[in-house]
Amino acid sequence: MRPGDKYDAVPGGGAGGGNGAPQGGQSGAPPGGPFGPPPNVPPPPNVPPRPAGPPTLSPLPDPLRALSAALLNLSGLGLGYVLLKRWAPAALCWAATAGLLVLALPADVDGVPGGVVIAYAVFLVLVAVDGARRALRAGYRPPLRTPLAIGLGVVLLAVPAGGAFAYEGARDEAVQQMLLDRLDKADRIVAALDAQPFEGLAETKYKKALRIYRDLADDHPGSRAADRLPDSLTAYYESVAAPYTAKRYCEAVPPLTHLRTIPGSLGKDHLGSLATWPDDRLATSLYECGVEGLGRTTADAPLTELLRTFPASAQAKKVEGALRDAIGARTSAFKGPAPCPALDELRTLGATAAALPGDTVDARALRGDTDRAMESGVYACGMDEFEDAHFAKAAATLNGFAKSYPASKKRDRAKDVAIAAEIAEERPSAGRRLPPSGTPGGGKVGFVLANLGPGDLEVLYTGPTTGSVKLKDCASCRIFATKSQGDKACRAGVSKYPRTTLSLPAGEYHFLYKRATVRDRADGARLSPAYRYTDCSFVTRATAGPGLT
Repeated sequence: MRPGDKYDAVPGGGAGGGNGAPQGGQSGAPPGGPFGPPPNVPPPPNVPPRPAGPPTLSPLPDPLRALSAALLNLSGLGLGYVLLKRWAPAALCWAATAGLLVLALPADVDGVPGGVVIAYAVFLVLVAVDGARRALRAGYRPPLRTPLAIGLGVVLLAVPAGGAFAYEGARDEAVQQMLLDRLDKADRIVAALDAQPFEGLAETKYKKALRIYRDLADDHPGSRAADRLPDSLTAYYESVAAPYTAKRYCEAVPPLTHLRTIPGSLGKDHLGSLATWPDDRLATSLYECGVEGLGRTTADAPLTELLRTFPASAQAKKVEGALRDAIGARTSAFKGPAPCPALDELRTLGATAAALPGDTVDARALRGDTDRAMESGVYACGMDEFEDAHFAKAAATLNGFAKSYPASKKRDRAKDVAIAAEIAEERPSAGRRLPPSGTPGGGKVGFVLANLGPGDLEVLYTGPTTGSVKLKDCASCRIFATKSQGDKACRAGVSKYPRTTLSLPAGEYHFLYKRATVRDRADGARLSPAYRYTDCSFVTRATAGPGLT
């Protein structure tokens, strides 16, 4: 080649040259003719040799593509692995999601354990990171365009979020149903207790149902079961108060008292008008129960409770009037055939009036009414006991009357009947009729009573007239060996013995001799005005007690 000559080399040309199309954008035949460049001529500088085969593409890592794989895996469906054609990790995602569904479904009250939820969330994060890593390393080209793949991944995130939301809704429904079941259980307990006495086993069951109601109100105020609580509580109150509805007022007091304690444990906000529902009913029950028991000790407690708990109630204002009516009724009964039971009830009425709080009733006036009625009641009862031949009771009642009412006009008459009753206890014939109320006229009989024995002597007598006399102790008197010795001493004269002379109307008499050292002795005699009588009382060894010698 001569200096100054020019030619274009054909890449890949050989020593023998050849024909071909112009390469590299050059035109015209290569210098040197059709046979190529002259031999031993090097190629021009800066022209790279022609590669032997097609080029290999190595695209750069794309963060958006990695994000799409991560999002597709984050749904829990393993779609990022599916698009990478990594089937084993995709199957692992399916297994984890299926296991979670097996644990979670069907939804129950307890839900999925928190540890399982946390572990699954950590697993999703790990597979998302792993999917992104694999996409970066593999030069991942998704079948979809990158923005569309990212959008699909975001949309598929709604699968776990929607599943969690739906599961939480199903779990809430399970909780609601559980609470309704608890409410139904409590309602069944209450319904089964209708017409049963409150105290005892029923009270325990009622309180069990109430605990369920309280737990629902306190712990689940927004539940459907809580919405039904007003109806259930109304049924509870009506069931507990069934004795009141049946007008069994004394029986109604304990359950109504229980109902008044509920606002303190359940709260007035949950009860509404039920908070004060038992008040008037309890006041009525206390009043009716107390009035029903007037004259018996059972009246004290309910009436006292009424006046202390509901002092301003209409029922409390009726207590004093009810007591006055009861006192009047017993007073009227003294003229009937059974004055003694009326007297016992009147005594109880007096105790009831005394026990009531003084600022709610005029207790002093009531006690005055009771005391005035008692005077006639005691006398009537003692007379009735005598007529019914309850002589010991009659003597005690009438002696008590004479002692308690010394200013009474009936005192002397009561003492006479008491003497006759005491004699009749030992000599029943003395109680065939009440002793005369006055002293009969006619002839008088001189009757000498002498004490020929140790110890004071009291002689009671009844007949045409009634009375008693006391003779002092005969300190010098001895105990006679036999009755005949005593009679002999009496016939010898009684001037040296304690004695008294009575002037008695003639007639049949009954005597009772009372000496502290010996048993009481009763006797009788018909006294005639044609005679003068001497009655000697002495003690023999046969009648003397073990303390006498």
